[in-house]
Amino acid sequence: MINKNFLKQLNKNYKNHESERRQIISLSNVILHNSKRAIFSLHRGDIQKTKESLAEIEKLLKDLNKKFGLTRIEQEGSYRASVEEYVEAKMFFNVVSGKKIDKFNDLDISTEGYIGGLCDLTGELVRQAINKASQGKIEEAKKAKQIIDDIMAELVEFDMTGYMRTKYDQARSNVKKIEQIVYEISLRK
Repeated sequence: MINKNFLKQLNKNYKNHESERRQIISLSNVILHNSKRAIFSLHRGDIQKTKESLAEIEKLLKDLNKKFGLTRIEQEGSYRASVEEYVEAKMFFNVVSGKKIDKFNDLDISTEGYIGGLCDLTGELVRQAINKASQGKIEEAKKAKQIIDDIMAELVEFDMTGYMRTKYDQARSNVKKIEQIVYEISLRK
Protein backbone atom coordinates (compact mmCIF):
# COMPACT_ATOMS: atom_id res chain seq x y z
CA MET A 1 0.00 0.00 0.00
CA ILE A 2 2.88 2.45 0.65
CA ASN A 3 5.51 3.25 -1.95
CA LYS A 4 8.57 3.25 0.30
CA ASN A 5 10.78 4.69 -2.43
CA PHE A 6 8.43 7.67 -2.68
CA LEU A 7 8.63 8.24 1.09
CA LYS A 8 12.41 7.86 1.04
CA GLN A 9 12.59 10.52 -1.67
CA LEU A 10 10.30 12.79 0.35
CA ASN A 11 12.54 12.31 3.38
CA LYS A 12 15.64 13.08 1.32
CA ASN A 13 14.01 16.20 -0.18
CA TYR A 14 12.87 17.38 3.24
CA LYS A 15 16.32 16.93 4.77
CA ASN A 16 17.92 18.73 1.85
CA HIS A 17 15.45 21.62 2.21
CA GLU A 18 16.10 21.84 5.95
CA SER A 19 19.85 21.83 5.38
CA GLU A 20 19.50 24.66 2.89
CA ARG A 21 17.24 26.51 5.31
CA ARG A 22 19.79 26.31 8.12
CA GLN A 23 22.57 27.54 5.82
CA ILE A 24 20.44 30.44 4.56
CA ILE A 25 19.42 31.42 8.10
CA SER A 26 23.01 31.25 9.32
CA LEU A 27 24.35 33.47 6.54
CA SER A 28 21.34 35.78 6.83
CA ASN A 29 22.16 36.33 10.49
CA VAL A 30 25.70 37.33 9.51
CA ILE A 31 24.30 39.75 6.90
CA LEU A 32 21.87 41.23 9.44
CA HIS A 33 24.57 41.65 12.08
CA ASN A 34 27.03 43.21 9.64
CA SER A 35 24.35 45.56 8.32
CA LYS A 36 23.68 46.78 11.83
CA ARG A 37 27.41 47.23 12.36
CA ALA A 38 27.62 49.25 9.15
CA ILE A 39 24.81 51.53 10.34
CA PHE A 40 26.43 52.06 13.73
CA SER A 41 29.76 52.77 12.02
CA LEU A 42 28.07 55.43 9.93
CA HIS A 43 26.59 57.08 13.02
CA ARG A 44 30.11 57.18 14.48
CA GLY A 45 31.51 58.60 11.24
CA ASP A 46 33.67 55.55 10.49
CA ILE A 47 33.25 55.44 6.70
CA GLN A 48 36.06 52.94 6.13
CA LYS A 49 34.57 50.39 8.55
CA THR A 50 31.19 50.88 6.85
CA LYS A 51 32.67 50.26 3.40
CA GLU A 52 34.32 47.07 4.65
CA SER A 53 31.09 45.80 6.21
CA LEU A 54 29.06 46.59 3.10
CA ALA A 55 31.58 44.84 0.85
CA GLU A 56 31.47 41.74 3.05
CA ILE A 57 27.67 41.77 3.01
CA GLU A 58 27.53 42.14 -0.76
CA LYS A 59 29.81 39.14 -1.17
CA LEU A 60 27.60 37.06 1.13
CA LEU A 61 24.45 38.12 -0.74
CA LYS A 62 25.99 37.18 -4.08
CA ASP A 63 27.22 33.84 -2.69
CA LEU A 64 23.78 33.00 -1.31
CA ASN A 65 22.11 33.86 -4.59
CA LYS A 66 24.63 31.83 -6.56
CA LYS A 67 24.41 28.80 -4.28
CA PHE A 68 20.63 28.60 -3.78
CA GLY A 69 19.03 30.97 -6.29
CA LEU A 70 16.88 33.99 -5.51
CA THR A 71 13.61 32.06 -5.56
CA ARG A 72 14.85 29.71 -2.83
CA ILE A 73 16.46 32.27 -0.55
CA GLU A 74 13.48 34.64 -0.79
CA GLN A 75 11.37 31.89 0.85
CA GLU A 76 13.18 32.42 4.15
CA GLY A 77 12.03 35.24 6.41
CA SER A 78 15.49 35.59 7.92
CA TYR A 79 16.91 36.30 4.47
CA ARG A 80 14.23 38.88 3.68
CA ALA A 81 14.87 40.63 7.02
CA SER A 82 18.62 40.69 6.40
CA VAL A 83 18.15 42.15 2.93
CA GLU A 84 15.97 44.94 4.34
CA GLU A 85 18.66 45.72 6.90
CA TYR A 86 21.33 45.72 4.19
CA VAL A 87 19.26 48.04 1.98
CA GLU A 88 18.79 50.35 4.95
CA ALA A 89 22.55 50.36 5.64
CA LYS A 90 23.55 50.85 2.00
CA MET A 91 21.02 53.63 1.43
CA PHE A 92 22.10 55.33 4.65
CA PHE A 93 25.69 55.08 3.45
CA ASN A 94 24.64 56.64 0.13
CA VAL A 95 22.88 59.51 1.92
CA VAL A 96 25.87 60.16 4.19
CA SER A 97 28.17 60.00 1.15
CA GLY A 98 26.03 62.46 -0.81
CA LYS A 99 24.93 59.84 -3.33
CA LYS A 100 21.46 59.18 -4.68
CA ILE A 101 19.01 56.76 -3.16
CA ASP A 102 18.84 54.36 -6.07
CA LYS A 103 18.78 50.73 -7.16
CA PHE A 104 21.89 48.66 -6.45
CA ASN A 105 22.90 47.48 -9.90
CA ASP A 106 25.20 44.70 -8.78
CA LEU A 107 22.67 42.85 -6.58
CA ASP A 108 19.33 41.19 -7.17
CA ILE A 109 17.03 42.60 -4.49
CA SER A 110 13.26 42.26 -4.36
CA THR A 111 10.88 45.19 -4.48
CA GLU A 112 9.85 44.42 -0.90
CA GLY A 113 13.49 44.45 0.19
CA TYR A 114 13.94 47.92 -1.24
CA ILE A 115 10.68 49.27 0.18
CA GLY A 116 11.32 47.82 3.65
CA GLY A 117 14.87 49.15 3.71
CA LEU A 118 13.76 52.54 2.47
CA CYS A 119 11.10 52.78 5.17
CA ASP A 120 13.66 51.80 7.81
CA LEU A 121 16.10 54.37 6.46
CA THR A 122 13.81 57.09 7.75
CA GLY A 123 14.47 55.90 11.30
CA GLU A 124 18.23 56.13 10.82
CA LEU A 125 17.81 59.63 9.41
CA VAL A 126 15.87 60.60 12.55
CA ARG A 127 18.73 59.28 14.68
CA GLN A 128 21.20 61.17 12.54
CA ALA A 129 19.17 64.36 12.89
CA ILE A 130 19.11 64.00 16.67
CA ASN A 131 22.88 63.43 16.75
CA LYS A 132 23.54 66.40 14.47
CA ALA A 133 21.19 68.69 16.40
CA SER A 134 22.87 67.75 19.68
CA GLN A 135 26.20 68.72 18.10
CA GLY A 136 24.75 72.09 17.10
CA LYS A 137 24.66 71.14 13.40
CA ILE A 138 21.13 72.38 12.87
CA GLU A 139 21.27 72.59 9.08
CA GLU A 140 22.29 68.93 8.84
CA ALA A 141 19.32 67.97 11.01
CA LYS A 142 17.06 69.94 8.69
CA LYS A 143 18.65 68.24 5.69
CA ALA A 144 17.76 64.85 7.20
CA LYS A 145 14.16 66.04 7.54
CA GLN A 146 14.11 67.07 3.90
CA ILE A 147 15.37 63.65 2.79
CA ILE A 148 12.69 61.95 4.89
CA ASP A 149 10.07 64.25 3.40
CA ASP A 150 11.30 63.40 -0.11
CA ILE A 151 11.17 59.66 0.62
CA MET A 152 7.68 59.88 2.06
CA ALA A 153 6.44 61.99 -0.86
CA GLU A 154 7.31 59.05 -3.10
CA LEU A 155 6.15 56.26 -0.78
CA VAL A 156 2.72 57.85 -0.31
CA GLU A 157 2.05 56.98 -3.96
CA PHE A 158 2.33 53.25 -3.23
CA ASP A 159 -0.80 51.38 -2.21
CA MET A 160 0.85 49.24 0.44
CA THR A 161 -0.88 46.43 2.26
CA GLY A 162 0.11 43.79 4.78
CA TYR A 163 3.69 43.83 6.00
CA MET A 164 4.69 46.65 3.66
CA ARG A 165 1.90 48.80 5.11
CA THR A 166 3.35 48.21 8.58
CA LYS A 167 6.77 49.35 7.34
CA TYR A 168 5.19 52.43 5.74
CA ASP A 169 3.34 53.28 8.97
CA GLN A 170 6.64 53.06 10.86
CA ALA A 171 8.16 55.48 8.37
CA ARG A 172 5.20 57.84 8.85
CA SER A 173 5.88 57.71 12.58
CA ASN A 174 9.44 58.81 11.84
CA VAL A 175 8.08 61.80 9.93
CA LYS A 176 6.27 62.92 13.07
CA LYS A 177 9.46 62.48 15.11
CA ILE A 178 11.58 64.51 12.71
CA GLU A 179 8.93 67.23 12.51
CA GLN A 180 8.95 67.48 16.30
CA ILE A 181 12.75 67.67 16.36
CA VAL A 182 12.89 70.46 13.77
CA TYR A 183 10.05 72.30 15.52
CA GLU A 184 11.89 72.19 18.84
CA ILE A 185 15.08 73.37 17.15
CA SER A 186 13.22 76.33 15.66
CA LEU A 187 11.82 77.28 19.08
CA ARG A 188 15.30 77.43 20.57
CA LYS A 189 16.61 79.89 18.00
